[in-house]
Amino acid sequence: MTVHSHPETQDDSAQVIIRVRDLRFRYPDAPHDALAGINLDVRRGEFLGVTGVSGAGKSTLCLCLKGLIPAGTFGGSVSVAGQPVGPRAPYVEGSALVFQNPETQIIGLTVAEDLAFGPENLLREPEWIRAAIPRYLHQVRLGGYENVDTYRLSGGQKQRLAIADALILEPQILILDEPTSELDPIGKDEVFEVLQRLRREREITVVMVEHAAEQLAEMADRIIVLHQGELVDQGPPDKLYRNPRLFHQTDAERAPQISEVLFRLVQDGLLDPELFTASEDLGVERLRALLEVRSRVAQHA
Repeated sequence: MTVHSHPETQDDSAQVIIRVRDLRFRYPDAPHDALAGINLDVRRGEFLGVTGVSGAGKSTLCLCLKGLIPAGTFGGSVSVAGQPVGPRAPYVEGSALVFQNPETQIIGLTVAEDLAFGPENLLREPEWIRAAIPRYLHQVRLGGYENVDTYRLSGGQKQRLAIADALILEPQILILDEPTSELDPIGKDEVFEVLQRLRREREITVVMVEHAAEQLAEMADRIIVLHQGELVDQGPPDKLYRNPRLFHQTDAERAPQISEVLFRLVQDGLLDPELFTASEDLGVERLRALLEVRSRVAQHA
């Protein structure tokens, strides 16, 4: 598989908030690198989607970006929010990580107790924490839940609380490792709704590992594809999901359904390639226009 691992050219290096160069990582006794020479730049305020089949290295990349370097062999360089990250520099205050399973992050018996845990460990003033809790709960649509027992929350609510746990640390970068994989459709929509609001209301950089292709295509500015530890392609969703080697095959990574339909129409010569999109709403609109044209042609035939 051809590797396209060179980072995109940046107009202004000051806008690069994550810089990864030749990142390599191998777990103890593993026959292959989990990450095999990743090069990546992420711009300030960008929403970067990360996808790829199981075992591609997505979770390992998230851990390395956060500075939670697992046991193993680390090579290359990572800089996050201007700070070097690696085995000797493990903590990056400018970033926060949300794991796949919110249960691994929820510590407090009540919502307020859980939300206070992080800033307390950063020695924030109690008055600041008390004022911040309702503000950050409101951001994730959990306003008024301060005294609710955490075990009573639904899966979607727990994941939104985990996001609030990250946000109250006031990070510049939010890293999410498949946060919707264990949620039902309603829970998935709730998490994406929160992320969409966050992007509107504050300038935050998001790096999100996700298999929900439809939502990722709608929200991501750019998506990278990992395969066997290598970055094999990247680009805006409308460009990336045209790749027939990585998508649109039976054993390939799943693409948004609308892009599958439009890709086949392009292949059959029924749709201008310039009209291809991975956006569901825009794709449906273009399909409707195509059907109307075909209908008028049939009527005058």
